[in-house]
Amino acid sequence: MATRIDTQAVKNYLLGLQDRITSATAALDGKSFVIDSWEKPKDSKLQGYGRTCILENGNILEKGGVGFSHVSGNQLPPAATQNRPEITGRSFEAMGVSLVFHPRNPKAPTTHMNVRCFIAQAPDQEPVWWFGGGFDLTPYYGVDTDCKHFHQTAKDALDPFGAELYPRFKKWCDEYFYLKHRDEPRGIGGIFFDDFNELGFEKSFAMMRAVGDSLIKAYLPILERRYQEPYTQAERDFQEYRRGRYVEYNLIFDRGTIFGLQSGGRSESILMSMPPVVTWKYNWQPQAGTPEARLYERYLKPRDWLAEA
Repeated sequence: MATRIDTQAVKNYLLGLQDRITSATAALDGKSFVIDSWEKPKDSKLQGYGRTCILENGNILEKGGVGFSHVSGNQLPPAATQNRPEITGRSFEAMGVSLVFHPRNPKAPTTHMNVRCFIAQAPDQEPVWWFGGGFDLTPYYGVDTDCKHFHQTAKDALDPFGAELYPRFKKWCDEYFYLKHRDEPRGIGGIFFDDFNELGFEKSFAMMRAVGDSLIKAYLPILERRYQEPYTQAERDFQEYRRGRYVEYNLIFDRGTIFGLQSGGRSESILMSMPPVVTWKYNWQPQAGTPEARLYERYLKPRDWLAEA
């Protein structure tokens, strides 16, 4: 019996999720998101539309973006087939919501979230479908209680679908958000999954929804606790330096960014994750015994946050 893939239900959920996240975040920030609805030109190799919501120069967020897209194409790009060579040549449909929040205050961490559905089709063959997504946290000045809260919220979202999922997706996140050329993780991780269809469509979709729904609970309490903390120009400088790692990761390794650019996606929406102000320094190292050094020593190492006292 063929799998019934309810793409309308997925799209409705994703648009609703985007609305809920932007509403909750704008209520905390005090500034509204600007909505940019777009559609790919008819002669583009990628067809589809989307809605990009951007908040720039807010009271709390220096830049925040929450994007929805629903696109289709006749040819899968290499980024989509490297783990599934058997689907090379199929047409595809992809939809998802992605967000990145860059607070102004360096004491408040950056966060990223994505949930997505992908369907590859070929004549007279069963469609190949999967869900992907997750969320992760990138602090500049780490706080143990924030890390534990973030990971506990992720675990609580996944546990109803199997106790093995959180440790599996946490490890996947630690390995995925890793800058190989720097030999360091991007942040303190979270959860990440891709090519996921093992629970069947309905339960896999429910699991993806649980992940998307938990982002507000995972991140906004941390942002609310940290955004008013005092900070110095030196701490702001360190934040801008560490943001460079975010840019490097997204442009070199991130599958979603690479897929979007390879498939002819909308560059402005794909690159909305870029931080607004970034610096690079040649061969810079933090001084021993400083809070900046502590980020490297304690927080930029894979750690079982939920096992710690």
